Amino acid sequence: MTTLRTTLVGSYPIPDWLRAFPTRPALRDAILVFLKTQELAGIDVVTDGELTRFDVNHPETNGMIDYFTSRLSGIRQTLTRGEAARFREESALAYRREPAGIVVDKVGEGVLNLPADFAQVRPLTAKPLRFTLTSPYMLAKVVEPGCYPGRRDLAYDLAEILAAQVEEIAADVLQIDEANLPGSPDDWSWAADVLNQVLDAAAAECKGVHLCFGNYGGQPVQSGSWDRLIGFFDSLHCDHLVLEFARRGYAELDRFRDLKPSIALGIGVIDIKDNVIESPDEVARRIDAAIKMLGPERIRWVHPDCGLWMLPRNVADGKIRSLVAGRDLVVRGG
Repeated sequence: MTTLRTTLVGSYPIPDWLRAFPTRPALRDAILVFLKTQELAGIDVVTDGELTRFDVNHPETNGMIDYFTSRLSGIRQTLTRGEAARFREESALAYRREPAGIVVDKVGEGVLNLPADFAQVRPLTAKPLRFTLTSPYMLAKVVEPGCYPGRRDLAYDLAEILAAQVEEIAADVLQIDEANLPGSPDDWSWAADVLNQVLDAAAAECKGVHLCFGNYGGQPVQSGSWDRLIGFFDSLHCDHLVLEFARRGYAELDRFRDLKPSIALGIGVIDIKDNVIESPDEVARRIDAAIKMLGPERIRWVHPDCGLWMLPRNVADGKIRSLVAGRDLVVRGG
């Protein structure tokens, strides 16, 4: 069998003691705790839990949006009642009532410093490390474009900013997170262009793209299907996809038979919208079914559906252990 690697999509629950004492030493300790948790479980490619994005003023978001928009220049964080109303009318994002900011000038990198975030974590583990960042398409969709003609023009400028930063990030795996496009699949051609701008600039040897249908309060926030995004997947300049399947089921896997051979598939085998910890046998059955359908050369990664940040820590840790144990059962043929 080909190598079947375990990894995590990104986020991890914020430890209570970090919320209570949000100091730099406490943040470093929290990152170390999560890295050690993954190492003990046997995760092959670890993440920082996106804890470097922790903001005591916005702990519930885990920084996927606000961390970026609050640091980029040209984006105002405060907004009027009228601006919020206009966003609700024009954005078509049913899950978000207010924008993450108003673009008032050409966007610039401001104080965003992703290479420094990576440098903070890299010395803390000897394991291969996955570094994640939010897609320029998603960032463009969650702000009010203001002085830009539209979100597409804004997305290209955001991609240029992110591309310049990932050039300096020598992660083992660089991953772009895109949780918006599955709900707006008609945008896929230009969304692929802006993601590829970042992927092409990345210094990482291995590049992945994560897509899901959202996770807030244990619920998906968008509807849709993978079927409408096959053209998008084929257009990406990445090595593998990181996709949600455990909650949705595996009926859509068949559509990936014709995915271009250069892109491996990462499949979600852990449901992060359920507090029940899967047994290793259940995880193994999910992996086996995917391999039987698409073959071992296509299925190269197994992981949770999305980030773990909304789960209790003991549940998240149990799911991590089951992920590895289930993979090991498959590899051993058990």
